[in-house]
Amino acid sequence: MGGITSVLNIGRWALFSSQSAIETTGNNISNVNTEGYSRREVLLEEAPPINYAPGQLGTGVRATQVIRHFNSFIEEQYTSKLSDQKRWETLSENLKTVESVFNDSDESGLNKALAKFWGLWQDVAQRPEDESTRTALLGQTRNLLNTIHIADQDMTRLQRQMDDFIGQDVSEVNDILGQIADLNVKITANTVEGQNNPNKLLDDRNRLIRELSHKMDTKVIDNGVGDLIITTKAGHTLVDGPEYYRIAQEGPQAFQSLGADSDFDGQINFSGRSEYEYTFEVTTGGDVGGAAEMRVSIDGGQTWLKDDDGSDVTLSAHGEDSKVTVPNSEVKIWFENFSNQLHTGDTFTVMPKSGLYWYENSSSKMNITPMVQGNGQDNERRVVGGTLAGEFMFRDAAIGEYREKLDALAKGLAWEVNRIHSQGAGLEKLTEVTGTYQVDNTGVALGDHSSGLTFNTRLQQGSMSFYIYDDSTGELVNGSPMNLNVNPESITLSDLESDIDDLEILDQHYLEASEVNGSLQIKAADGYKFAVGHDSSGVLAALGVNTYFQGSDSEDIALNSTVNNNLNFINAGHVNGAGEVNQGDNTTALDIADLQYSEVQLSTKSEGTTTQTLQEYYSSLTATVGSRTAEAQYNADFFKTLADDLDERQKEVSGVNLDEEMSNLIKYQQAYTAAAKLITTAEEMMQTLMRMKM
Repeated sequence: MGGITSVLNIGRWALFSSQSAIETTGNNISNVNTEGYSRREVLLEEAPPINYAPGQLGTGVRATQVIRHFNSFIEEQYTSKLSDQKRWETLSENLKTVESVFNDSDESGLNKALAKFWGLWQDVAQRPEDESTRTALLGQTRNLLNTIHIADQDMTRLQRQMDDFIGQDVSEVNDILGQIADLNVKITANTVEGQNNPNKLLDDRNRLIRELSHKMDTKVIDNGVGDLIITTKAGHTLVDGPEYYRIAQEGPQAFQSLGADSDFDGQINFSGRSEYEYTFEVTTGGDVGGAAEMRVSIDGGQTWLKDDDGSDVTLSAHGEDSKVTVPNSEVKIWFENFSNQLHTGDTFTVMPKSGLYWYENSSSKMNITPMVQGNGQDNERRVVGGTLAGEFMFRDAAIGEYREKLDALAKGLAWEVNRIHSQGAGLEKLTEVTGTYQVDNTGVALGDHSSGLTFNTRLQQGSMSFYIYDDSTGELVNGSPMNLNVNPESITLSDLESDIDDLEILDQHYLEASEVNGSLQIKAADGYKFAVGHDSSGVLAALGVNTYFQGSDSEDIALNSTVNNNLNFINAGHVNGAGEVNQGDNTTALDIADLQYSEVQLSTKSEGTTTQTLQEYYSSLTATVGSRTAEAQYNADFFKTLADDLDERQKEVSGVNLDEEMSNLIKYQQAYTAAAKLITTAEEMMQTLMRMKM
């Protein structure tokens, strides 16, 4: 019913609505600099009218709810681009620190150290008997090796630092996921449809989603109220309403995925470090240690490692007594606790590094460690964004590639120098020599991957020769060498020992070979010395006999202790056709010095085998470092531009504009004043009626 009372009610509701609008506007103004705050607005609706003479009469205004200005569509695009931005920013910032590791702008760079190394071999070739020249060569070799070691140590330190950062990010992600799940519960409890919006809780949740997108890629499905689902782009559920699913950083481990008809009951085991994740697929089923063979992938099975003729690299499946070495790595694999055969299609994954895992429940986990496939694209089934992706990409794809190439350089340097040096002769003959490389199994062919010999793939069918000298006279015994034919595909270390023992001149044996902790040791008979003439098979170099270097990668490459302890065992000359090592002979020194300009084969798992000089290979490595850094910076700038644009568009919707809020404040203040005037008018009308009644 209309009347003065209705006018009073209209004024009362108008006062309340204007007051609510003023309070909301004041809250907007006070939070103008609050991170993550979304502008609020009071929704005003006309109150239901009443039917009365002379017609429908209004009953004023109602403040129905306080809404939050926010564009979910823009926010979804923003968080996606933010994840990409943080990934590339993290990668770019860390790659810049690696450039100093390969800085060749001064005299201490690896490129210059390598050039000086070749130059000193040239000096030895000019003065092969000069002690000071040989001393200078050893000194420069130590400088070269020290430069390689420092680069390796710096990269190892950066990788360990990344592991720490990854652990911190994983802990923060799990904390954020828990907070979002708790907020979903509170949002549900504090939401009354059409009446009450928990705007602060919604802002808090949105801020946490942005923080989560800093760390990893996300996809948000908002079904309203607290029914919010957050997944990775690959579909791994992180939050589902009040529940959340944790992620974890875990150390090296192995998994298996057996075929539906497989009854294999064993496990794969491994040793060694690597930045790669290895997938082994059984291509020929059969017994472990028998017919079973596997191919190898480093990108989850998208591509497979190839040998030099383009065929898939195949490895035999063996037990612990014959561990198999993955080509161009120090990772060794074997099977244990098995009683049944492997079946074609059985797949095994080896993670010789810490990885990232998503736990669907306490006992079921999935590997979501970021991975770059053979075509250079991300594995979309893994984490692909945020600082976590950037940290893993830096640790594995970037540093992993640099370390692999530096290892290949060190391995190539050791092999090429040793291959020549092992067939040379120094200023002294040998009475005893022990190889610096070991085999895992003395009964396995030296050229087999399960031999454990580092340079097994470098061996070829050929022959070797030994010259025997009378220690007292220095004369060559019988005027000719002892020759031995070698087939690395069949000969074992035990066979080689026996064959060397069986060498004879006029029914007399002058050499005794034995195995010492997996290495070959050769001793001359009492009163005699020996020298190596040639070895076209490469077996002696692969075993570290009569070599200049020992070790096979950037971490452990070193001078052979025999050479390091005695300058006379630096092989500058060679044994000529007459069995002589002539004074001033510089054949071996010249051949090693010529390696500076010789194209050699260098192999990595990621690029296969390339042919170029060692100097060119290192230059290509430094060029790769620079190009990767520039690429990361470009992508970081690109995605930052996109993210900033989307953020500005969101701020246009949800940000507080002080000019607009001040205008609103004046508007609502005037409305409040008018409402108060309406109440005053109604009161005066009431007083007038009361006076008439009196």
